[in-house]
Amino acid sequence: MPVPGDDGQAQQDIARRFLFDQADIRGQYASLERAYRDITGLHQYAPGVSRLMGEFLAASVLLSTTLKFEGKLILQVRSEGQVPLLMVECDHELQLRGIARGAQQATAEDNGQLLTNGQLAITLDPLRGQSYQGIVPLASHSLAHSLDAYFEQSEQLGTRLWLAADGERAAGLLLQQLPSQVERDPQQRERQWQHACTLAATLQQRELLELEAAQLLRRLYHEDPVRLFDPAPVRFGCSCSRERSLAALASLDQAELADLLEEQGSITMDCEFCNQQYRFERDDLAPMLGDNGSKTLH
Repeated sequence: MPVPGDDGQAQQDIARRFLFDQADIRGQYASLERAYRDITGLHQYAPGVSRLMGEFLAASVLLSTTLKFEGKLILQVRSEGQVPLLMVECDHELQLRGIARGAQQATAEDNGQLLTNGQLAITLDPLRGQSYQGIVPLASHSLAHSLDAYFEQSEQLGTRLWLAADGERAAGLLLQQLPSQVERDPQQRERQWQHACTLAATLQQRELLELEAAQLLRRLYHEDPVRLFDPAPVRFGCSCSRERSLAALASLDQAELADLLEEQGSITMDCEFCNQQYRFERDDLAPMLGDNGSKTLH
């Protein structure tokens, strides 16, 4: 099996595309280490929450590689469990961030307790054009199974995911059918798809976490001609900015802004994703205060 771009070195924070030469099937592999630890380290999540965050981050990278536009993909789950809200974002440049809200007291290791009665939303948010959102129940307390169900409902082409995370590393594998080009016979296409998925289903979570892309594909598909492409870097990055925080303040009522300034002397905006703080003095907010900006501050 040819594996261009494989230099035998350990690869961290990457996504790698692969294609089956004799079948209309594409694949994507993702591995996260530093970016994963950067995100979870900002909030000191419990082990179960950290593992769950890793699965969401790996899934967001895999799915973002399917985007045909500039923008971002957002995975968000709301639940009645110990984690009320978990959200991750990944853009077309594979820059990602994530947050688990209300999870400070979460102690469970099992997804079923962390995300009881969960509902998963997948949002596509292009820089230009309209956003799209699909919603599915969180099936079998498994993110991978929920995403499989989402694609079964919304896509004609088959898509399957496998995810793993252990607090130090997160990884994922995606297989997706392509429109008929290599193989025209529907029955043979289905046999090829089932063959690829059946072999992928033999992966143990430890193998998914520990094997590099080339090793993993050799382990699964050593009898199939598969082309592995060069890695694309993945990194943690937050899209917050002083300008965006100022724009958020601009949406508030003038009187409310003036009252906050009078009470606090300045206004501080905190980013939940990266813990960055943006401080705004009265002069910074003068253009949006209007006549209320003349109030005396104590």
